[in-house]
Amino acid sequence: MSTMKHTIIALVEDRPGVLNRIASLFRRRGFNIDSIAVGPSEVPHQSRVTIVVNGAATMVEQVRKQLAKVIDVVKISDITNEDIVTRELALFKIKANSATRSEIIQIVDIFRANIVDVAMDSVTIEVTGDEDKIQSLYNLLRGFGIKEVARTGRIALTRGGVGPILIEEKGRAAGQKKVKGK
Repeated sequence: MSTMKHTIIALVEDRPGVLNRIASLFRRRGFNIDSIAVGPSEVPHQSRVTIVVNGAATMVEQVRKQLAKVIDVVKISDITNEDIVTRELALFKIKANSATRSEIIQIVDIFRANIVDVAMDSVTIEVTGDEDKIQSLYNLLRGFGIKEVARTGRIALTRGGVGPILIEEKGRAAGQKKVKGK
């Protein structure tokens, strides 16, 4: 059974404990979450959760089905095999002095990143892009000395049209929870 990285997105109610219930479900199934990003969605009082997990497709599908049963989960979809746009944000605090600062600036420019803070002994760099771009910049900057790293993890949307989270289902408006017996 081969494993791969899966990108799962969910639309959830903005309520305390929702993220804990989602993470616990993955934990109980023995999955390590590679990244999880949560933020407001286009639907009022609902958040969009992007989860990246490594596992076999059948196991991930089983977890996805169980997540769909969580009361505060409005909709969930595995978009791994869809045509998607992914991004990540990273901040790197790099050791820098007057001798190395110009070389760091050149590397930052090549990656279309930004220097967001400069101190006597360091520079802080902000970069957005796919994971490969972030990792490549990190690998180049390691030679100068990394003081701190903060990464958001993957966020994703499907390309074009309406994504799988907001597609109307059988006459129900997007974002409305199915009521038993209807």
